[in-house]
Amino acid sequence: MITEELEQAIGLFGPISLEEMDRVALQSRMDTKFLFSASDLPALLQKLSTEYRILETAGRRGTLYHTLYFDTAGRRSYFDHHRGRTFRHKVRMREYVGSGTCFLEVKLRTGRGGTNKKRIAVPAIAPGFTPEQAAFVARAIGAESELQPVLTNDFLRYTLVHRTRWERLTLDTGLQFTAMDGRTAALPGLCVAELKEGRTGHGSPFLELMKALPSPPVNFSKYCMGTVLLWPRLKYNRFKPIVLRARKLAA
Repeated sequence: MITEELEQAIGLFGPISLEEMDRVALQSRMDTKFLFSASDLPALLQKLSTEYRILETAGRRGTLYHTLYFDTAGRRSYFDHHRGRTFRHKVRMREYVGSGTCFLEVKLRTGRGGTNKKRIAVPAIAPGFTPEQAAFVARAIGAESELQPVLTNDFLRYTLVHRTRWERLTLDTGLQFTAMDGRTAALPGLCVAELKEGRTGHGSPFLELMKALPSPPVNFSKYCMGTVLLWPRLKYNRFKPIVLRARKLAA
């Protein structure tokens, strides 16, 4: 829910366009995630407004994301994350709602804790791949794999770009998950923040605010969280602490 207080805080930022943001695309980067209550977001934004600019598209601040995740029948991506495998991947189709833009993306976790994202433009989200799309996925993950659609995820994202540092910050609210059979789950009061840096070291203003909140870094995956919420009988003991925390913050 977008409150008047949140709208006022968002209005404090100077805008940045998609074209300007290209210089901070950071497809290869270091990611750090944080969880906090969405009720804390307006006050945090007010403190960040002089350091960052906010992505503005067609006069709007905040973008709706619609994502379809793919996995094997045995949930390889989910269980690779649950086992803490160093090298793992996620495959998804993501639509930036209202922009007419959609991508097939493969998000790769690298050996040093970094993230490498590969993507190609697609006409629209679909429950399967064309031969060209399947070949792209196979090249990205280094093997062919029988993938099927598992769940969708919807949320509203605000993207901030630091004025001088090689840094982007995304703030996601209103998380909703839907299984392919129509079952739903949601974390409406949760905010998921992701700091994306090009190996620049310390000095992020946002990090200092997270220390003061306090909100320590977390290992959080929207796909894994949605899987746990929609299929609670799956093994998730490794994720249990973060699931309990997310539910508490979202209440």
